[in-house]
Amino acid sequence: MAEKNPEKGYVALLGWSLGAVEAADRFDRRYVVVAPDWAEDYCKQHDIPYIPWNFERLNDRSMEIAEKLKDEGVDVAIPLFEETVEWAGAINAVLMDNPRLHGQAVLFRDKALMKRRAQLGGIRVGIFEEAHEKDDVYRFFKRVNQTLLKLDGDPEDPIHLKAFDKAGCLGHRMIKSAEEIDSIPDSEYPLLMESHLDGWEFAVEAWIWDGKIQFLNISEYVTLGYSVFVPATPELESWRTAITEQIEKLIKTFDIKFGQIHPEYFVTSDGTMYFGEVAYRPPGFKAFELIERAYGFNAYQATILVMDPKTKQEEIDAFFPEPVKDAQGYAGCFGVYPRKRVVSKLEIPKETEEHPYFDFHELAAPLQDTVTKRTAFGTHWGLVFFFGDNPHQLRDLLKHQEELDFYV
Repeated sequence: MAEKNPEKGYVALLGWSLGAVEAADRFDRRYVVVAPDWAEDYCKQHDIPYIPWNFERLNDRSMEIAEKLKDEGVDVAIPLFEETVEWAGAINAVLMDNPRLHGQAVLFRDKALMKRRAQLGGIRVGIFEEAHEKDDVYRFFKRVNQTLLKLDGDPEDPIHLKAFDKAGCLGHRMIKSAEEIDSIPDSEYPLLMESHLDGWEFAVEAWIWDGKIQFLNISEYVTLGYSVFVPATPELESWRTAITEQIEKLIKTFDIKFGQIHPEYFVTSDGTMYFGEVAYRPPGFKAFELIERAYGFNAYQATILVMDPKTKQEEIDAFFPEPVKDAQGYAGCFGVYPRKRVVSKLEIPKETEEHPYFDFHELAAPLQDTVTKRTAFGTHWGLVFFFGDNPHQLRDLLKHQEELDFYV
């Protein structure tokens, strides 16, 4: 454990992430983990400061954890997962005596409210509506295609369905025909419907302090739900100035003073940039680990730094490198999903393992023979990591992994 500086902030990590805990342990801030009961034994065994709390829906007991952390002397709560973002907002509203922080967290959690707020701030978004039942989806699908002046016989334009408050690809479906709407279980309603945007999709990880961007990373998607790498190719990085302007507009619209955000955007063929969504927590697909591999700084520690109200600007200036220029290489990962319906073992393709860019993998032997049919974008079975000095070669390598079998 690194020596803790009592002059700096005391942070609460909401949720369980071993990477975040290890980063906090090596950092100079005091910390406490707020996680469900199942984390208690591990925390005791490894001398990790711990307060038990089960993150069900916010309820009349929600104030209890905020008061407990306040009595403990905690300065800020940091959400590690989508499900703890609203909790962090409610707790920080108490710790910082700023009720707006809870309302802001609600905007980060509810995708429909989020898009409305973005529109009010003059941010360009696609067409979207809420759906409470199948008929709403049929109407939206038909109306979008009417708007696009589709004629009988023309291929229909797809729409996207997303859960209101889930992270990443969870609950995300692309609907290409009216027949596919019948396959959506009633349990997935209500949900958000969006028009499809053809273009270059990418994500941003931005660390904000005093309402200003301190470091901005552009993560380039190769295939949504499968692969990503950092920094981006020079072609996407050429948009950095325009992307920075969009992030500054987002900061102003959502009144963000501090913290780390993870927005997603599209750039269409005519150069128009569309806002997808924004999260106020670490991204999925081990993006923090990719950033550390490429740049050398720990992204969890960076988040603690910009969320601590006792941080000084000089410390931030010394912490962050210069984007792209200071990267030691390009780091990417591929999410493996079995291509066969029946599998018996894990077998890393020889061409993957022997490639000079191959770094390591986090794949495990299959626990079952039959592969569950992938619904929506599904969940990968594990990640394969790569690192190299040529972004185009890395991009093509990640794309090629989609053609290979890792489970046979």
